[in-house]
Amino acid sequence: MATIQIRMDDNTKSAADSLFGALGLDTSTAVRMFIAAALEHDGIPFAIKRNAVRKPNAELREAMEDTRLGRNLYGPFETAKEAVASMLED
Repeated sequence: MATIQIRMDDNTKSAADSLFGALGLDTSTAVRMFIAAALEHDGIPFAIKRNAVRKPNAELREAMEDTRLGRNLYGPFETAKEAVASMLED
């Protein structure tokens, strides 16, 4: 049997131990479960993405406001022709 060692800060380790303990697991078992799930999925078994809790930038806020005002500058469009026409407008 192989051994894996990882380093993490004490607070993270303590929080993980508490979480997994509340689930009836120890941290070693939880890590083995993660690895088994990764192998079964042939990759990370959950979505990896950047933090989505960000304020919209000015361009996005403007597009959202235009949509609320019914100007429909950014779709949805009834036809491809309408979509292309909106891209060509100034």
